Amino acid sequence: MKKYNPFLLKGYTSKELFCDRETELARLCENVENGIDTTLVSPRRMGKTGLILRLFDHYKNDKVIECLYVDINFATSQADFNKLLSEAILKKFPEKTTIGQLFMNLLKGFRPIIRFDAISGEPQVEIAYKTEDEKAHTLQGILRFLNSQKQLIVLAIDEFQQINDFPEKNTEAMLRSTIQHLHNIRFIFCGSKKTMMTDMFSNAKRPFFASTQFMFLDKIDNEKYTAFIQKHFKENGKQIEKEAVDFVLEWTRTHTFYTQSVCNMLFMTSDNAPITIQEVKNACLELMQRNEPTFFQYKELLTMAQWKYLIAIAKENSVEKLSAKSFLMKYNIGTPTDSRRLKNALLDKDLIIETITKEQTYYQVADVFFSRWLEREY
Repeated sequence: MKKYNPFLLKGYTSKELFCDRETELARLCENVENGIDTTLVSPRRMGKTGLILRLFDHYKNDKVIECLYVDINFATSQADFNKLLSEAILKKFPEKTTIGQLFMNLLKGFRPIIRFDAISGEPQVEIAYKTEDEKAHTLQGILRFLNSQKQLIVLAIDEFQQINDFPEKNTEAMLRSTIQHLHNIRFIFCGSKKTMMTDMFSNAKRPFFASTQFMFLDKIDNEKYTAFIQKHFKENGKQIEKEAVDFVLEWTRTHTFYTQSVCNMLFMTSDNAPITIQEVKNACLELMQRNEPTFFQYKELLTMAQWKYLIAIAKENSVEKLSAKSFLMKYNIGTPTDSRRLKNALLDKDLIIETITKEQTYYQVADVFFSRWLEREY
């Protein structure tokens, strides 16, 4: 029988192939069942979407709760938001279902054009607007429709910080004024830009101030991840040495996507012999080489000063004080002002991440493979 790779790089299939997050799952369930909206923040590829889908899986047989996910990462306006939300609803509740039929009746009042993708069969919605106000009214109408259902709706909106870039500057205030009256929807506002999401929900001058509970998704505990990795190798007739797993977690910084990628490669290339540290190193090298075209593309998009700054951070692995004299002199960066300017530019490009803990604030190159490649090549 063919052995399928248990180390997934995208999507969600089952709780058996999902590592830990039991504490986070329990807290999300508590919020859902106690009328609390949640703001869920984590760096990209840390497993935020996987956790949401794990929550949905938990409720899949619940007759009074329906779960809905919409990713607005590529939304640039309220019209895009309406389109993506409508498509997510039709995908979750096809027209043959009761909710689907009711939603189609609602959409007809918005003069939609509804097509179905020839390959995937998924719905594609286009709505014509005569005035700008109609976009807001449409979004409000869709949310109120969800709120009117007999089932409790869990609505997860991924990359929610995108609404900050909408040309309709009233989006945030309009959404907050609408959402506060929707008592049959539990919202989970997800985002990968921590500073922006924190400001949206903790700044007393912003509409969503103090309206949700915060959850920051951090790394999975090393012991739990080690047990997960060894378990799935063993169950598939393969072995991996404890020291090899330790190296995987250290090299990938226990960042979910990169840890899964290395384990996926090891599972794919290994036989029945125990996997050693050397084989892990070979897999890491292969993954860096496969990603080199992307890394060179990064270079083309950056100034020479920004490129050298990235190299400096990568070679340090993490940096607490980017304006420290020792760091500036070691890598010939310039003045503290130069360092702040470069830091802000690379944060805006999502090429470095800022991590704030009780003990310290530190900076790292966001893409772990890119960071390790820079560290190795320069």
